[in-house]
Amino acid sequence: MNELQPEAVATFGRTRMIKRRARARAKDYIEAILIALVIAVILRVFVIQAYRVESGSMEDTLAEGDFLFVNKFIYHFRDPAPGDIIVFEYPLNPTKDFIKRVVATEGQTVEVVNKRLYIDGQEVADPLRAKHIDTKTLPPELSTRDFFGPKQVPPGQLFVLGDNRDDSRDSRFWGFVDKGAVKGKAVMIYFSWMPDPNAPKWTAPYIDKIFSMFFYNIAHFPSRIGWSRLFRSL
Repeated sequence: MNELQPEAVATFGRTRMIKRRARARAKDYIEAILIALVIAVILRVFVIQAYRVESGSMEDTLAEGDFLFVNKFIYHFRDPAPGDIIVFEYPLNPTKDFIKRVVATEGQTVEVVNKRLYIDGQEVADPLRAKHIDTKTLPPELSTRDFFGPKQVPPGQLFVLGDNRDDSRDSRFWGFVDKGAVKGKAVMIYFSWMPDPNAPKWTAPYIDKIFSMFFYNIAHFPSRIGWSRLFRSL
């Protein structure tokens, strides 16, 4: 007959207890990770989404390379309002997302005269960081950039402009934005990675570019971050 001595029994009991505790901890970690993933998915789908700005049409409010948090939940409680910076499906190609500033909503009349914006007959000042980069004024016969309207915004529609007024394709060119196409309101720049024309490009041979891009970005990491733009509220 095999018998266990008291010391062996105690050791065996401690070993089983340690294993049970380890399994319990592992189970707790797995549950915590799953809960965190579920919360992250819910936030991503219904509340907050991250976007990267890929053009200069909203300069100097937003710059190419800015990373944004967009509130997807806010418009369940209210409609987009003039001044809001919104992300929406591009009317001419809904597979693309655009970002612009709302300047007028349904029922309001929009007019641009000699680069000046008028809403319901009243001149509206440009946003704080908006700009005009072209000293030339294009006649209405050539372009709707500097002369537009007057046009009334239809029901359920929005009129949007880029803050870089002379270098933005917006409602002056392709028309109104349907409220149903709005994905959310930009609320914060959380990171900014400044473009570098000298950085290696993603071209063949790709293996070589992986290493050159990695080491180039590591070497230039501090200088490429837009430090003054981090965590800027919009």
